[in-house]
Amino acid sequence: MEPEKGDPAVHVGKEQVRASFRAVGAVPGDTVIFHSSFKSMGTVDGGATTIFDGILAASGPGGTVAAPSLWYSGKPEETPDLFNVKTSPTYVGALAEALRTDPRSYRSNHWSHAVAAIGARARELTARHGAGGERPSPWSETAFARVSPWWRLYEWNALYAFIGVTMRFCTMKHAIEGQLVMEHLATIPAARRAEARATLSMNRVHRIWPFYSSEAMQAELAAEGLLLQTRLGSATLRAIRTRPLVDVTLAKLQSEPSRWFQPAFLDWVAGLEKYR
Repeated sequence: MEPEKGDPAVHVGKEQVRASFRAVGAVPGDTVIFHSSFKSMGTVDGGATTIFDGILAASGPGGTVAAPSLWYSGKPEETPDLFNVKTSPTYVGALAEALRTDPRSYRSNHWSHAVAAIGARARELTARHGAGGERPSPWSETAFARVSPWWRLYEWNALYAFIGVTMRFCTMKHAIEGQLVMEHLATIPAARRAEARATLSMNRVHRIWPFYSSEAMQAELAAEGLLLQTRLGSATLRAIRTRPLVDVTLAKLQSEPSRWFQPAFLDWVAGLEKYR
């Protein structure tokens, strides 16, 4: 589903942002990460800063607001060495780019899956991206590593929000996919794991990968009461805690793999038997 179009006649201020994020579960000391369509909210009085300050008010005192700050968009010429953590723009939307350039912002140093953040734990959230605990992904083994903003969001049980967009835009899904691959690889001897891993997508070479429909998963999570929803201006605001987002999704993927995955990945899982 495409981002919501929004109604420019609707005006949004800091207090409405604060109230809407409180309505979907933000509490003092929270870390809140969002995916967004800026236009979906209508006319934001004061611009992007109003959104950031409203979320910080909802999560204060001690709150943090974050957004994906992805630079790599899949173009062959976008090689990792060209990424500059200070100057490389993010392609994921006006609000995410405004957060990256906000003078209060910290950004994690990762060429494909950086995160930018403002607030009490921003420096801690964005530090040492990929420094340990590698986890598979189609881009690199460090994008969603145990030492990364993405896994800190899980450990901290951050509030994961969607402003005017669906969970189709949920970057955390790739950490979930990587965790699933890790758990399958753990069923074969350690000496054979690199060989089995190499048959999947990695290092920007796309082969087999356990992609799943995050919009279909959104419906499942909403049906279980895990995804809260309200309005923010003319936009739909949805939010879910990151731990149930990851844990419940993983459980559903593991319990009904044929429902969620393409035959190629199911064949890969079955083929692990030859490594045992």
